[in-house]
Amino acid sequence: MNLINYENFYNKVGKENGWDFSKLKVFAEGVQWDFYEEVRSKSQTSDVLLDIGTGGGENLLKIAPYFLLLIGIDLSHEMVERAQSNLNKTRESNVRLFQMSSEDIQFPKEFFDVITCRHAPFSAREVAKVLKAGGFFLTQQVGEGDKFNLKNAFNVPLKSNDGTLKEKYMKELMEAGFMNIQSYDYNAIEYYQSPEDLIFLLKHTPIIPNFGANKQDFETLKHFIKDNQTKKGIQTNSQRFLIVAKK
Repeated sequence: MNLINYENFYNKVGKENGWDFSKLKVFAEGVQWDFYEEVRSKSQTSDVLLDIGTGGGENLLKIAPYFLLLIGIDLSHEMVERAQSNLNKTRESNVRLFQMSSEDIQFPKEFFDVITCRHAPFSAREVAKVLKAGGFFLTQQVGEGDKFNLKNAFNVPLKSNDGTLKEKYMKELMEAGFMNIQSYDYNAIEYYQSPEDLIFLLKHTPIIPNFGANKQDFETLKHFIKDNQTKKGIQTNSQRFLIVAKK
């Protein structure tokens, strides 16, 4: 794939694929958990669930059969529209979607049995407000060392030391009244199967700020791929942490 094709793909990938990361051809070694399996392990079929930062709703829809009611919120109007479009293609009748800020969750106090948040910001205070006593909050977030070799190739400095965000969230949850808070970490190896998959990732995430705005970005990416190409794919890392908190 030459430089011109990189640019052409970058310009059209959003229109073709939207934000559906399930289309990415990538596999990982060393993943310690599946977030939504963890959610199910803390839930019952009679539970009402709130998903913060639901995006296109793909993951929410996958677990819909295991809950009485699921509500997804996202700050982005476009994401809520896409999620509604995805919902309309299914037979799920127990999912509701709203454009709403995680800093001002507009539902009654102690309304939800379970609250989830995957790769999105949240307010511990707001989560505690709308979660029932004894309910669970689960969040998976991206660690500071994620995609370390990619950031290094593009000279992107780490914003903070490893573990800073996890410690911040755990402290805020404790201050919000959560008593039982546990955390888990992993740093897995990821293999992207093609340059297109890697470009899709960079376009739809803030790993490399403003990726594609500078033509040199594509040249840098070509060198990165050459240096990190393996028989299994283009290698990088996936660093995640999981927090499970009971109110």
